[in-house]
Amino acid sequence: MIHKADRLYRLVFTALALYLVCLLLKYPALSLEYASTGLMLWLKKMVPTLLPFMILSGIMIRMELTEGFVSLLHPFLYRLYGTSKNGSYTIVMGFLCGFPMGARIVGELYEAGKLSRKESAALLYFCNNIGPVYFLSYVVPTLAIGNPLLPLLIMYGVPLLYGIVLMRLPGRRPACLPDDGKKVHETTCKRMPLLAAIDASVLSGLMGIAKLGGYMVFFNMLNILFVPFGRTDSVLLNIYRCILEITSGIDYSGQSLFYAILILLPFGGFSCIAQTYSMIRQTDLSIRPYVFHKVIQTMLTAVCYLAFFS
Repeated sequence: MIHKADRLYRLVFTALALYLVCLLLKYPALSLEYASTGLMLWLKKMVPTLLPFMILSGIMIRMELTEGFVSLLHPFLYRLYGTSKNGSYTIVMGFLCGFPMGARIVGELYEAGKLSRKESAALLYFCNNIGPVYFLSYVVPTLAIGNPLLPLLIMYGVPLLYGIVLMRLPGRRPACLPDDGKKVHETTCKRMPLLAAIDASVLSGLMGIAKLGGYMVFFNMLNILFVPFGRTDSVLLNIYRCILEITSGIDYSGQSLFYAILILLPFGGFSCIAQTYSMIRQTDLSIRPYVFHKVIQTMLTAVCYLAFFS
């Protein structure tokens, strides 16, 4: 049965790959347009907003400065979430930096042996969100949001409150670093000197941001899938674009899907899920529960907007 399922899986994706290759050859100009859009959005929006945070966070982790960085906020965050100091650092940087930095920080701290598996998994579910710099510099002007206060409160309030509930569920509260039945990663790293930390962090940051560019180009290319079927309803097409890759979806949709975009921001699109997976791929953390919790938070966001504007 498993063998048949594997064969079907391979057949479906082989057929999809062949179909996509045919489309790229049949519509070369359109393919170039989609690829260029993804690449330019990555270069203009993602690189300047994410790469500095990637490098800075990498330096702090490698020099073991993370606990000192959150020493003032940790007592407050510990009372709310029961996190270790590195868990508090993940919350702060995850919400400040945006997709997929929350997942990247979780993955790096877990691999460095500074977070337990239980705490890493729980933090991953609510600390990987759209960043405020991205929201204020791209989403707000694109959607022409006059007063972004309410969208900001909903966008960050939902995952913050969700995290409190999640961390307080029986058996989920991760209590500082300790053994949760599995060893924290044995690949603990030693503190690096400054220049070595900068060098390693720059290289790691460039590799990470290059991956994100590849994902944005690839998922933006998938907009070509429905071109042969003739004229598609613009609303449905733009929703598909947002679910596929949120940045290019916003760029194509503009103000036409105002509330739909605000509701879909917590989900981030399939591209963000793939980016998140790439950040935790070297660990034993699973992407499936992450997707489940993101769907729940997206539904809660929709409920909030319905409550305020119905």
